[in-house]
Amino acid sequence: MLKKYLIVFLVSMVPLVELRGAIPFSQTPLFGPALPVIPAFIVSILGNMIPVPIIYLFARKVLEWGADKPVIGKFFTFCLEKGEKGGKKLQAKAGRGLFVALTLFVGIPLPGTGAWTGTLAASILDMDFKSTVAAAMLGVLLAGVIMMTVSFLGFGVFLQ
Repeated sequence: MLKKYLIVFLVSMVPLVELRGAIPFSQTPLFGPALPVIPAFIVSILGNMIPVPIIYLFARKVLEWGADKPVIGKFFTFCLEKGEKGGKKLQAKAGRGLFVALTLFVGIPLPGTGAWTGTLAASILDMDFKSTVAAAMLGVLLAGVIMMTVSFLGFGVFLQ
């Protein structure tokens, strides 16, 4: 069972998948019985939040550094453009309510949203560190509650 918790933790750290995939995965009987929902929820949140400070502090710098490199340049440029586009779109819609907008952006479990993209967008928009981490945490909690509810209702069976 500890192995499955570790897998759930690691899956929740993966960009684009994050806890949106980790929580439903925890409820599938792929590696034995489904995990209890609340501990899986907590493990997923911890795994999803660990990369947030690292992304905020280093991702923009690394992406800008690698944007003109031969092998990785196209991918890094794509990531920068996606973050900038998401950030500008978020700022245009939110205005002064950027904190709430970032929370909802991270919290609504749709493809392309989440803690990774939201934190990168906040970094590009020069949002302060504490506000970014707080908004990401609230968003991850919201996404976790949504995914836990969906999984608890049995929609996680599609992953079997």
